Parts: sequence; structure tokens; C-alpha cells
Amino acid sequence: MRYFLCILFFIYAYCEISFFIKVADSIGVFLALICIIATSFIGFSLVKTQGLKNFSIMRQKMANHQSLKNEVIKNVALLFAGFFLLIPGFLTDILGVILLIPYVQNYLVKLVVEKMPIQSSVDSSRSYNQSDEIIEGEFIRKDDE
Repeated sequence: MRYFLCILFFIYAYCEISFFIKVADSIGVFLALICIIATSFIGFSLVKTQGLKNFSIMRQKMANHQSLKNEVIKNVALLFAGFFLLIPGFLTDILGVILLIPYVQNYLVKLVVEKMPIQSSVDSSRSYNQSDEIIEGEFIRKDDE
């Protein structure tokens, strides 16, 4: 397994460097470096705004006692998108931008939710009366000696 990860890392590095050389050859090295830095900043700001939007949707769903599975999966996709956008390189930036597309996020949500064995349901119809589960009384805490 360790050798497989090492080989996978070297293949990734080779592809990333080859792609950078081709882009730098066509637009120039300085412009290619500026593009890599700019995509990191743009990606970070996009992930931040979409993450805050998803966080507010999660809070609304929690207040309405609805399932949060979809938003959690979207937030994980945003986390990976931000990770890929912060890694310098054009291939990872492309992958990060693909993960930011809402249609791709919705597809991932459908794919993951269908394979999840756990079904979550929230019983929001139950009303709690004061006499249901509250026991009034006094107590004294004693240490065991």
C-alpha cells in the first residue's frame, strides 16, 4: 500500500509539472505563476461564500427539524474543493472548480445518499408537555468515601 501511494504521488507530480510546462510554454512562466496564485485566492473566496451559504441553510433545516445529510455532503465537497484549489497546480485547480459546480455537488449528494445505509428521520410532530418527562424534586450530592 505504501508503494502504491508513493507511485500515485509521483504520477500526480509528473502530470502536474507536465501540464504546468505546457501552460507556461504557451502563456509564459510569469503569467502561469500568477494564474496559479490567483486561482488559490479566488477558490478560497468562493469556498468561503458557498460554505457560509450552506451553513445558514443547515441552521434553517436544524430549526425546522429536517435532515442535514445533503448539506453535510455538500460541505464535504466544498472542503475538498478548497483543498484542491489551495494546492498549487492547474490540474488540482480544475478538479477544485469542478467540485464547486452546484450540479456536480447535487450529483454527489444523490450518489452518496443512495448508498448510505443509515436513514435519518426527525420526529417534529411530538409535542412535549411539562408533565411528560420532567420530575421535580430536590437532591443532595454526596461523595463516596
